[in-house]
Amino acid sequence: MEAVKAVWPTTVGTLDSAPLTGKDPTATDQKVTEKTENSGAETPLYNSRILRNYLEFLHKMYPEINEQQILDHAGVEPYQIKDEGHWFTQSQHDRFHEKLVELTGNPDIAMEAGRYVAHSKGAGFFRQYTLAWIGPSAVFSMLGKLTSKFTRSALYESRKISPNAVEITVIPREGVQEKPYQCQNRFGMIQAVLDFFNYSLSKAEHPECVFKGGRVCRYLLTWESPPSTRWKRIRNLLALLLASTGILLVPYFPWDTLALVSILFSFTLLSHYIDHLEKKELTTLISHYRKEAEAQIDQIDVNYQNARLINEIGGTIAKKLQIRDLLENIMHLFRQHLDYERGMILLADPSKTHLSFSAGYGIPENRLSRVQPATFSLHPPQSRAPLVRCFHQQKPLLIDDPKELKDLLPEKNLADYKKSETPSSLCVPIVYERESLGVLLVDRPRGQRALTQTDLSLLMGIANQIGISINNARVMEQQKEQFKAILKVLAASIDARDPLTAGHSEKVNEYAVGIARALGMDAAFCEVLSIAALLHDYGKIGIRDDILKKPGKLTEEEFREIRSHAAQTRSILEQMNFKGAYREIPAWAGAHHEKFDGSGYPKGLKGEEIPLGARIIAVADVFEALTSKRHYRDPMPTEEALEILKQESNKAFDGKVVEAFLRYYQTTLASQKAEGPRTKPLAPGSGYQNRFRPGTKILPLPGVGGKTLLLPPNLCP
Repeated sequence: MEAVKAVWPTTVGTLDSAPLTGKDPTATDQKVTEKTENSGAETPLYNSRILRNYLEFLHKMYPEINEQQILDHAGVEPYQIKDEGHWFTQSQHDRFHEKLVELTGNPDIAMEAGRYVAHSKGAGFFRQYTLAWIGPSAVFSMLGKLTSKFTRSALYESRKISPNAVEITVIPREGVQEKPYQCQNRFGMIQAVLDFFNYSLSKAEHPECVFKGGRVCRYLLTWESPPSTRWKRIRNLLALLLASTGILLVPYFPWDTLALVSILFSFTLLSHYIDHLEKKELTTLISHYRKEAEAQIDQIDVNYQNARLINEIGGTIAKKLQIRDLLENIMHLFRQHLDYERGMILLADPSKTHLSFSAGYGIPENRLSRVQPATFSLHPPQSRAPLVRCFHQQKPLLIDDPKELKDLLPEKNLADYKKSETPSSLCVPIVYERESLGVLLVDRPRGQRALTQTDLSLLMGIANQIGISINNARVMEQQKEQFKAILKVLAASIDARDPLTAGHSEKVNEYAVGIARALGMDAAFCEVLSIAALLHDYGKIGIRDDILKKPGKLTEEEFREIRSHAAQTRSILEQMNFKGAYREIPAWAGAHHEKFDGSGYPKGLKGEEIPLGARIIAVADVFEALTSKRHYRDPMPTEEALEILKQESNKAFDGKVVEAFLRYYQTTLASQKAEGPRTKPLAPGSGYQNRFRPGTKILPLPGVGGKTLLLPPNLCP
């Protein structure tokens, strides 16, 4: 048998059972018929627990028979048998029974297996519902509800004949072609109800059968009470006899007192024996209840963890916009809520030629370094390698043979990874609108349990959500890149008005983000800052070219117009209706000429009143302006520009921001400067001071060979 099988989640709507009152079930039957005709395939009718009971009976009575032969003949996988959420078709059941009878040589095995359900581990569902009632009469009255949990092929009705007798009627659904062996199996399972309560079957009749010309299958059961009940009746009769004898005979025959004492002693012993039987029966019943309660608690925990996982994945999808963060969080939730010891998400490259590791857990550190850089080829598409089949065919695969692991992760650098014990693995395709995006891989459940259809259904649902989330994240990234491109074009449109300022906004953006990172700000802050830095001079769009490019002195009126660009920047950006954290952009960009000591413009803000983003842009803007050529001067040497920033620390600029810039400069910009000098020093009295705008100041520069520097107006007190 091939070890790797393609599996699909079974999605069959629950067929509503008609009330067990003898009403015509035509409406319900029509649902089954329509579903079968419209789907073009057989409808799953029988829960996996029925075949599981067969196999347990086979192991008990015929241990020499290889069950795999039966499963292969029926087209059934072992993991499907173990999964209580899986359902099989009529033809699968027929082939299963055909091979079973052939190998065992027992034509009555269906009846015997049905009766064995009282002892089957796989029939916990039967005990679960049966033991919830006081006795068999109550169970039979609810038989229709009970049977709907494991079969959709017929309707069940029951009628109480006496306290110890019942009539069961089974009405096949229209369009379902059951076989005689299923009638026998059903008869055996009905009788097994009595075995649960340790009641002895006194008579079992099958007076009408659909396979013998009848309209329905009718079963008559009569049972005896358990031993404790019978002995209790004997004891009560003995007590009555004792009382009668004492009243009637003792006054006339005193010598019968000894006989009465003996009868009383026998009565006491019998009572103790009955108590022993009742305790034994009660202990057995409690044991059944305990096992079923434990199983229910385990299942409740699984359902709870699955529900939490899906809920938290939904929250992660809503919060995480970066694909890497999204996938890492999903893997963290897998580790937290599911019992898989290992999981990985592999995403395809844009050309769909290979898969690469994106996120995972349960991989030892010494192996993770080999897994992360590894790539898994997706060619040729016709390959039988599990990952290739899963990706290209968009079908989930269960690998239940450890030998197949070598084909699951075929790269040589993962040899030690493949040596780990992996009883079973699941590969689930990550798909969005018919496009394969990657593969979700889990394996090795804790507790030695097998991977089942329930795992498959859960992972298929999660993989679909991952696919949607990856697509959304990619769309968001594309929109963000388009948005940034538009902003760069806007910024460049301002810079391009003057060849000397071309690229100014880009450099300010670069320096500002570098300062923010040196301050330890997070990625979200840096992203908002980047946009504000790019657009910090956008208000200059309203400044006339003859003023903006004037090589000589500006008049007071012209200088006031130049200063107005900060307020205009804020006014224009506020009309862009930024949302969320981006709402800070107009304020940050519009305040980059404010000074830390309160002497700046347009509002004269001071200290912490100035937004941090604006304080960062101010330092980046001045450094870029000082070290670049302008109409009124040549570029300033870097060392002199840095000295100005230091002198103006805690005056024009926030001291902490200046310190962060100096750290950024030493770690990043200094290495760029080492490639060659960018500027030439200014000589004192060079004549450029006469071309500064009003307010230009000549400052002595201590510690730099007695040179003087020309300070632009925005740095003047």
